[in-house]
Amino acid sequence: MNDSVTIQEESNSEIAELPEALLILHSLETNISKYLTGVERMEAIADGLTKLGNPEREQLKQLFENFLLRMVEEEASDIDLGGQGSLGQIWLRIYNNKRPVFDLEAYSLDQINILNLNILTPQQQKFLFDKRNLDFSYAVSYKSESARFRGDMYFDLDHLALNMRRINNSILPFKNLGFHPHVAKALSLKHEKQGLILVTGITGSGKSATLDSIIDANNNTVDAHIVIISSPVECVHISNRCIIRHREVGRDVMSFKDGAIQALRQDPDIIMIGEMRDSDTIMTALEITDSGHKVFSTLHTGSAVESIDRIVGEMPTSEQERVRIRLADVLKVVISQKLVPTIDGRRILAKEILIVNSSVKAAIKNDNAGEIYQMISENGKEGMNTMEQDLRRLVVEKRISLEEAIDHANNKNRMRELLEYAD
Repeated sequence: MNDSVTIQEESNSEIAELPEALLILHSLETNISKYLTGVERMEAIADGLTKLGNPEREQLKQLFENFLLRMVEEEASDIDLGGQGSLGQIWLRIYNNKRPVFDLEAYSLDQINILNLNILTPQQQKFLFDKRNLDFSYAVSYKSESARFRGDMYFDLDHLALNMRRINNSILPFKNLGFHPHVAKALSLKHEKQGLILVTGITGSGKSATLDSIIDANNNTVDAHIVIISSPVECVHISNRCIIRHREVGRDVMSFKDGAIQALRQDPDIIMIGEMRDSDTIMTALEITDSGHKVFSTLHTGSAVESIDRIVGEMPTSEQERVRIRLADVLKVVISQKLVPTIDGRRILAKEILIVNSSVKAAIKNDNAGEIYQMISENGKEGMNTMEQDLRRLVVEKRISLEEAIDHANNKNRMRELLEYAD
């Protein structure tokens, strides 16, 4: 896949399917054996694509990219196509509503299988066939700029389905995150040369945007080397004071674990591991942090305490005490965040901040993570706050409603208690 692909810029009314591409699709489709299913069928399609000349494959690629152009023109956030569930239509999510685009031609299952596989490299195809799922990034040129997309391709009843989300290329200024000075120093390589920093939250909570802002702040303030391992790579940072490497899982490296281990031989100062998905990746992150590096990563957890419990709980029982001790030694900050609807219909960041001081470190080592919530709530001067305290702040500032504060609280009883004292 070539992220520097240039496609013709067209207005919404001019975007149309290419007749040549439709003929190529029909020719390939008729040569697929009806007796093949699932991965075998996809492998046969991939083999058929390799026998096409470059002009024919470019025609197919341009047809696919016309869908993305339509998405950009319509200001859609997501596009879905392929698989049984799409009913042959191209679907767009526009202003939170996902609907089929009936003025685009309907396609057969195999036609979309062909278009989907055509945009992947052979390595990505192999990863998809082995794992039945592939996260990847894609980019096209639009009005002299690069429009980037995060793709997730997967099997839907033996055929390939695809979701692609438009990536916002703008980076939120670090100061807009509103971190306490103690927290900002812990996130900066200039002040802290090593340690593990976690940004946690559910899918869609803005973890990637927060990490991109932190990486950008380091890129503009220190002379260093940053290695980003993501699945997929979303925001592409331009090297400034830092040289920044982007390695996409499934494309540039086979796994987060492999990327992290390989990064140690690349003279890094900061390693960003897009997600600590499994015990192997978690152990690798702890080990490379323990070796004297600054490591950023994410977890799908809703609070600082839950993040600690998740890391320890992912390990075999025989390893948990050792992991607790190592985690206590390397963990510096946990930022747990949510995007909360505001009174004026937008969304605002609410965050819980844990700074690992000596008391928190002792609680982790002694398996007393339950005590940490109280430590967070009582150490505001150090820059800590619970999710409930931050939600209360947003209520007092009249940014969010009482109901939204309670809905998004991790501890709803504590949230109600805090709101009793809110003005």
